[in-house]
Amino acid sequence: LYIPARAPYDLYDRETRHGIKLYVQRVFIMEDAEKLMPRYLRFVRGLIDSNDLPLNVSREILQGSRIIDSIRNGSVKKVLGMLEAMVKNDPEKYQKFWSEFGRVLKEGPAEDVANRDKIGKLLRFATTHDDSAEQTVSLDDYIGRMADGQDKIYYIAADSHAAAKSSPHLEIFRKKGIEVLLLSDRVDEWLTAHLMEYEGKKLQSVAKGELDLGDDEESEKELEKKAKSAEKLLKRMKKSLEDKVEDVRVTNRLTDSPACIVLNEQDMAMHMQRILKDAGHAMPASKPILEINPDHPIVKQLDAEKGKKKFDDWSAILFDQALLAEGGQLEDPAGFVAKLNKMLVAIAK
Repeated sequence: LYIPARAPYDLYDRETRHGIKLYVQRVFIMEDAEKLMPRYLRFVRGLIDSNDLPLNVSREILQGSRIIDSIRNGSVKKVLGMLEAMVKNDPEKYQKFWSEFGRVLKEGPAEDVANRDKIGKLLRFATTHDDSAEQTVSLDDYIGRMADGQDKIYYIAADSHAAAKSSPHLEIFRKKGIEVLLLSDRVDEWLTAHLMEYEGKKLQSVAKGELDLGDDEESEKELEKKAKSAEKLLKRMKKSLEDKVEDVRVTNRLTDSPACIVLNEQDMAMHMQRILKDAGHAMPASKPILEINPDHPIVKQLDAEKGKKKFDDWSAILFDQALLAEGGQLEDPAGFVAKLNKMLVAIAK
């Protein structure tokens, strides 16, 4: 078995029929014996020669054979062991391998539960540690740099690396010095849905669900105080955006931005929802949560606005901006532009 230096042009076609050649007693039987190597290792090339199978072996025999299961398990163990040795003995060579085949290896945790931990050690990511687009950081590296008291591995998923590293959700993490994985490959949503923890640390999206950063009692009291003082504004915004949002609440995620979209734990990232919709898939109806930063000048101006029409327009603009920042798609782009232009004209006057 060996791994080519370069990825073939059809690497991401999971139905491509090439890879492992099966021999029985040195007689060639068939190519692309899919039972001998899982799909996430489809970049592996080579041959397997067995003396334990009959010469008239068929695909039907392959499907129910204990010998084939044993050969497959041994082959997977050998390949993963080869990659582990490369990580340890030649990190530069492994990095070249990752740049060619890393996105395919990310399919592994979903397909191979038995080897999930081994695959987890081989994964590489870009992070906020240096904001580089190069995927060079292992989960072990991340855990080694975790802040005191941190018990989760945080990540943000976006349509591109630039969108991920510019996400408003990272503001509080940068302020507190907490590293976040920057995920921008389309397979990453699938990866995080199956690799839910590593070395006892849960993988947590910074854009989904409640955010618990282990804040001290004083910080929690400050957040409660802000929520109470903004209670009237929250009710007005929720009523204005009732068709678009599940709830409006004060955020503990933002330091510089006025608002952000927060998804439920089970929801798919906005950019993936957009991709699936474009591909013709029907997405289940769900409303996000809008979190606002009451200290931001725009939110303060919104709170002071008495006119209902102007208040509704500003609320809609804040929501649409937050949706765009999250990688979502506007239902009415022209309407958003019209509202924004109207506000800019008013400011210019």
